Amino acid sequence: MNLYLIRHGRQNSTLCNLNVPLSKEGQMQADFLGKRLKNYYVDALYSSDLLRAIETAEIINKHLGLTHMIKKELRELSFGELEGMTQEYIQEHFSDFLKKQDMLTDDIPYPGGENGQDACDRMFPLIQEIARSRYENVVIVTHGNAIRAILTKILGIDYAKKLLFSDTLENCSITQLKYVEEKDRFYLERLNDYAHIEHKEELLRKRWI
Repeated sequence: MNLYLIRHGRQNSTLCNLNVPLSKEGQMQADFLGKRLKNYYVDALYSSDLLRAIETAEIINKHLGLTHMIKKELRELSFGELEGMTQEYIQEHFSDFLKKQDMLTDDIPYPGGENGQDACDRMFPLIQEIARSRYENVVIVTHGNAIRAILTKILGIDYAKKLLFSDTLENCSITQLKYVEEKDRFYLERLNDYAHIEHKEELLRKRWI
């Protein structure tokens, strides 16, 4: 079976990990993605319970017409003390943490928040449950660091390396996992596929960050 991990659309705030809805651009990203997924024979739709993921899934679902299942396990990593802060504030006040994180040697938690291991302990049992279900093609709308943490888990890579999965994981990109039941194994089929929006320069992250 195929699991399509989707990073939510662009939110309406650049502050760190606020629980906010989508921007106009994020709504457009989700609509382009929904039109593409209409041809994927999707038979189940899940999302995190954060607003930006819920709204992304709802817009996608206008093209799919499925039951939308909302799961708190699929939330983004908790950024702890960084949440609600500007990038400038984070760079100034958490510079030591950022430097250590960028070394990719330790799976250090965000100050007062989670690390990759914490996120996988929360998410992976649900991912396994979905993979072993009766479904064949499942869309899961979640978050950037959550997707990276899951990839490190299935590939057996140190969680400290999670940021190596794409320099820029685009909003509403597709990362596809294939689950082979006979081997009880996941395969990474594609990463950060955003062909449905790459022709729209204003929808890419380089125009936002």
